[in-house]
Amino acid sequence: METDSKYGIRKAQVVLPTRDLLVVPHRGVSLAVSHPAFGPNLYSTNVAEMGGTYSHNSEGLNLPQITFREPTTSQSISTAFYGFGEDGEFDAKRDIFDPRWLQAGRIVRTSNGVIVNPLRDKNGKLVLNQGDLEAIQKNSKKVPVGKGHIYLGQNDFGFAEYETFQTGVQDCDIFAEGGLARVIEHTEKFAKKLKSIASPRNYPKGVNVWGFEVPEEPVERVLTLDSDRYLDGDRLDVVGYDWYCYDGYAFGVRQ
Repeated sequence: METDSKYGIRKAQVVLPTRDLLVVPHRGVSLAVSHPAFGPNLYSTNVAEMGGTYSHNSEGLNLPQITFREPTTSQSISTAFYGFGEDGEFDAKRDIFDPRWLQAGRIVRTSNGVIVNPLRDKNGKLVLNQGDLEAIQKNSKKVPVGKGHIYLGQNDFGFAEYETFQTGVQDCDIFAEGGLARVIEHTEKFAKKLKSIASPRNYPKGVNVWGFEVPEEPVERVLTLDSDRYLDGDRLDVVGYDWYCYDGYAFGVRQ
């Protein structure tokens, strides 16, 4: 029997779809996300695609297998902030906010305030009962804002009491000083990146915060941001009512 190595079965190698990576600064470290963002599609579909297996090969970086996960809202904001409105190779305003909208992350509207990046138990269920929320608040940093408080915890968890932020049309300074912007960006002080995104250079008519009506029972939603695309595009929409959020984009964070 011929034993020369040129004979025999040749096993096919699995060829994975490729994904480019966008690397941006985030709290003093580098954050790698998929480029382009996943979408436009339903948020659930975008999240499902993040869980697929991909490959990446670029100069000095060979990754045979990579996958992605949902971003936190602060990771979405850091990514959107990078090159925003500068019309470069990556520009979230031009490519995402203007034509569609950004699915920034999960929120829960409660009777007392807005939870950002809600925690889940070991079975994947949202932590929503009052006892758990009180425990989370107790173990989070409490920061006075306006007539209320925000709470900042681990894994970008945040909670903004309704008294800490305004809804409706406002300028970028009022928005960035408010509790909602701070927990979205996960910062004790005013939200610098969101202020820059919402600046008059990008949105001369300011910000419109809407879809944050107080519910009787907690409701999970997807926080979305867009360029007021149904009007003239001169105002930043920050929306808290979307659930399916069809035809939106979401950044997948490399795991």
